[in-house]
Amino acid sequence: MTQILLSPPLALLVLLLVGLILSYLAASLAAPGKDSQRKLESYACGQRNVTHNVVPDYGQFYPYAFFFTVMHVLVLVVATAPADALTLPLLYVAAGVLALLIIFRR
Repeated sequence: MTQILLSPPLALLVLLLVGLILSYLAASLAAPGKDSQRKLESYACGQRNVTHNVVPDYGQFYPYAFFFTVMHVLVLVVATAPADALTLPLLYVAAGVLALLIIFRR
């Protein structure tokens, strides 16, 4: 019986049912909203009617993201490599060092 109760499809249905019940109870306790003329207008940082859009520049973020990705993959490959396979981890480390040299060449 515990095998059936712990199966992922049944656990999903049970948790979905619990979530729906909690959502219904929370909605019944919440204060009713008031309809107003500005209810559906955009609102950003305490200012109404913002006309200019900010376009963030991710150029400074890219090297850090690339560094994290390279190091993450290197650690995962080296840590999970079998003990008798040494060539592939060394190849990944060499490729990682090359990638890091490319990142920090500026």
